[in-house]
Amino acid sequence: MYLMKEFIRKYRHAWILSYGLIYITWFMYLERTVRTQYHVMHVALDDYIPFNEYFIIPYLLWFAYVGVTIAYFFFTSKEEYYQLCIYLFGGMTISLIVCTLFRNGTDFRPIIDPDKNIFCRMVFALYKTDTCTNVFPSVHVYNSICTHVAISRNAVLRQHHGLQIASFLLMVSICLATVFLKQHSVVDGAGSAIMAYALYYTIYGAREHAAQKVRPKMLG
Repeated sequence: MYLMKEFIRKYRHAWILSYGLIYITWFMYLERTVRTQYHVMHVALDDYIPFNEYFIIPYLLWFAYVGVTIAYFFFTSKEEYYQLCIYLFGGMTISLIVCTLFRNGTDFRPIIDPDKNIFCRMVFALYKTDTCTNVFPSVHVYNSICTHVAISRNAVLRQHHGLQIASFLLMVSICLATVFLKQHSVVDGAGSAIMAYALYYTIYGAREHAAQKVRPKMLG
């Protein structure tokens, strides 16, 4: 009993992960209700991007990329863990609000032959479980950027050059996957990048600015 209490006390910061229940419930509601009469997200550049089923690999690696990074900070740095979660969940909430008020989706998914290869079979399964609506802004793109930002800012992880390169390449691959799998329009990813930039200052920039103002006073 003592060990259980000690475990709960030590890791009580897990409470913020309960946001996942809110997100899933809200998102599933949108998936059920936004079926018709939505704004089609499309720009001319989308027509020049070919479908490529092999991008299903980085697309699915997104789950591990984000999940493992959250877990790393959960056990190593409570402060950076909270920062990452607020960064992620803040943008995810904005995405839900946008999709609720601005019904959106795409209409350029190709017809997939699941018998062509295992990758097409995986994309076919993805299309069956994930509708082509509620795409702007792209959570895949947004969370990938947030995750790489957190990794690149961490003092310990920053010392591992290979890890930084791998994280960057995976982030870029996931972002590319959203358009090569025809899950998103280019404009969805652009919107996510802008949102990530704006929220970065809110989560990290303001704190750093405050710290810079305090430092001269301490030295004085």
